[in-house]
Amino acid sequence: MKYLPVFFAALFLSASPILVASPAAADLRAEIDLSDQRLRVYVNGWLRHEWKISTARRGYRTPVGNYRPIRLERTWYSRKYDLAPMPYSVFFHGGYAIHGTTEIRSLGRPASHGCVRLHPNNAARLFELVQRHGKDDTRISVVP
Repeated sequence: MKYLPVFFAALFLSASPILVASPAAADLRAEIDLSDQRLRVYVNGWLRHEWKISTARRGYRTPVGNYRPIRLERTWYSRKYDLAPMPYSVFFHGGYAIHGTTEIRSLGRPASHGCVRLHPNNAARLFELVQRHGKDDTRISVVP
């Protein structure tokens, strides 16, 4: 029984480096699930957010794969689709982006031309997280 405190102290100390991470080592992952129309945001491996999204409707596609953000645009308008607003855009593959939408009622089902649409508040939050963690420490996964 006298060794029990030493055991717990050793356990705590060995786990400390795992529990405490420096901001520079932070890892941000956005997982886009096309089948259930959800975006899950993981920070350092922990699920922090889960949001309804809209991805490509019939006749269009959202590219499946693993990406890094290419560029961030706080205010952007689609050059291809009648200058549609794309606030808080995180571009990840050519012209494909995760961005805010005014079509909030469509969230949770396929409705876009291929981009990943989010509620504007959630898009702003994701945008801020990508800025804070940096493009190099951010991964975007699109799964079927």
